[in-house]
Amino acid sequence: MQQLSPQANVFPQNDDDNNRPMKGALSIMKVIENKVIPLRDIHETALVHPNAKLGKEVVIGPYAIIGEHVELGDHCIVGPHVVIEGWTKIGVGNKFYHGATIGCEPQDLKFHGEKSYLVIGDYNTFRENVTISRGTEGGGGETRIGSNNLFMAYTHVAHDCQVGSHVVLANATALAGHVIVEDRVVIGGLSGIHQFSKIGKMAMVGACTKVVKDIPPFVIVDGNPAKVAGINVVGLRRNGISPEVRDEIKKAYRILYRSNLIINQAIEQMEQELQGSAEIDHFIRFLRNAERGICR
Repeated sequence: MQQLSPQANVFPQNDDDNNRPMKGALSIMKVIENKVIPLRDIHETALVHPNAKLGKEVVIGPYAIIGEHVELGDHCIVGPHVVIEGWTKIGVGNKFYHGATIGCEPQDLKFHGEKSYLVIGDYNTFRENVTISRGTEGGGGETRIGSNNLFMAYTHVAHDCQVGSHVVLANATALAGHVIVEDRVVIGGLSGIHQFSKIGKMAMVGACTKVVKDIPPFVIVDGNPAKVAGINVVGLRRNGISPEVRDEIKKAYRILYRSNLIINQAIEQMEQELQGSAEIDHFIRFLRNAERGICR
């Protein structure tokens, strides 16, 4: 066996597929109590910059590219032909499928190569050909994604977006720049979200929907342009919202959408008539900050 440096701990390739999770890979191991434990599994065709920071038990597939300023957390799996570049920090347990491009330069004519960031949480899944852009100077310089999200094939998250946790973006959905998506939102396939729009917690967006205004929490919207179709009752149940709180949300919905009140008047009536709960407080706070107006 080739002599190993104590720093690299790189074993030469062999034909024993049982000792490494990816055929043709370069395995980086450590020995604990006479057992060989894989630290990283990097395919021989992958290009990993020597300054990139890789966590433990990372798998990097054929022809993947990992840039100089990338930080990749433990237990991440990077599939074939994935590109991760820029100042991108990624948490643990994320999966990147074939052809995803993560941390790419913003598609913004005002961007001139300045240093900007992408921060990704834990246990997200990025399916085939997903694209995630870094931030821009005009948007605070950072795109941020939470944890436990599913980005289906061909979805796009543009510069300076803020995506919460437990979010699902179905196939070919696109978020324009500066969009905010709160926790537990579901967006149907082929939908387009206008720049600077906000989508509230537990909202649901139907497939092929064009969103140009803010979507309040807990509602369903659909159409081109998007129109409110009701309350996301199934989503509320699945996320453990109690029947009592669901009733309060229904009352808030009726006040906002069935009383012919402007937003400020609706907020006043909600504060007078509804019992306090975290969900109602969030609903009212979202309405106060709806700068683009709301979907009706």
